Amino acid sequence: MHELGVVMEVAKVVEDFARERGISKVEKLVLQIGELSAMIPAYVQDCWPCAVDGGSLEGTRLEIEVLPGNAVCGACGAVYRLLEHREGCPACAGTERELLSGREFLIKEILAC
Repeated sequence: MHELGVVMEVAKVVEDFARERGISKVEKLVLQIGELSAMIPAYVQDCWPCAVDGGSLEGTRLEIEVLPGNAVCGACGAVYRLLEHREGCPACAGTERELLSGREFLIKEILAC
């Protein structure tokens, strides 16, 4: 489970961000995780309490937004959900595609008290 190491690094980044700005308490952290990324949102959520235990982020609520894996068809230009249409474009059945989104792992929001 590589999620724990990644979540611990996210906690460090957020702690540094808060300290540099004189923020004493972070109420909520919002992460965006693409459905095609190597991160499993449920595992990230499960790792969060361990990653922040005893630190300045203990008690901080973690919210995760899952971003869809979208592709654009190279033949007709249609945009579609890749996981729902793995075999090809639902509009023209074309298999040439370009990934538009879904591999993200981003800190979207840090809400301080």
